[in-house]
Amino acid sequence: MTKFILIIALGLLAFISTNFSKEIEVPLNKNIDYTNTKKAHFAGGCFWGVEHLFEKQKGVKDVISGYMGGHVKNPDYYGVIKGDTGHVETVEVVYNPDEISYENLAKLFFEIHDPTQKNGQGPDIGSQYLSVVFYDNEEEKKTTEKLIEILKTKGYDVATTLKEKTPFYAAEGYHQDYYKRTGKTPYCHVYQKIFD
Repeated sequence: MTKFILIIALGLLAFISTNFSKEIEVPLNKNIDYTNTKKAHFAGGCFWGVEHLFEKQKGVKDVISGYMGGHVKNPDYYGVIKGDTGHVETVEVVYNPDEISYENLAKLFFEIHDPTQKNGQGPDIGSQYLSVVFYDNEEEKKTTEKLIEILKTKGYDVATTLKEKTPFYAAEGYHQDYYKRTGKTPYCHVYQKIFD
């Protein structure tokens, strides 16, 4: 029995040190050409899956997991998941508008998460996992409103809210490119075609 407990303890220690180590840093130079790029911000539950699926999209140059919409400066993960900061897990999508439009990014956002879930996303429940589009200007707001109306005509009871962009804070390094680093797959995000 003692040997079994020791094995479990060592396994947990290895998991924590591998996945939640502060030693992992976001690369400063990913060999990405950021010229002629814009940024869009989407919150659709756990940022790991949203980041993973956006990064596969042609025209997307980079995706950064982080926090947005709260009242605390420089939030950290533990404050956010406790609900103390008011932030939601958000991704910053850096894209080339000559290769992909904001509208197509927003369509993808609605197709990779459940925009009807009101209390989180999948098994992740709480205000930090809500579905939110943070718009940068009136054009982005109107584009998203148009897509939500299309979803409603298709029978979706959309819970996604629209909020004006607030400061974006990149998450800790161990959250960046999580699925690429670990080889795991998203547990609550899958692509499902909705728009024509």
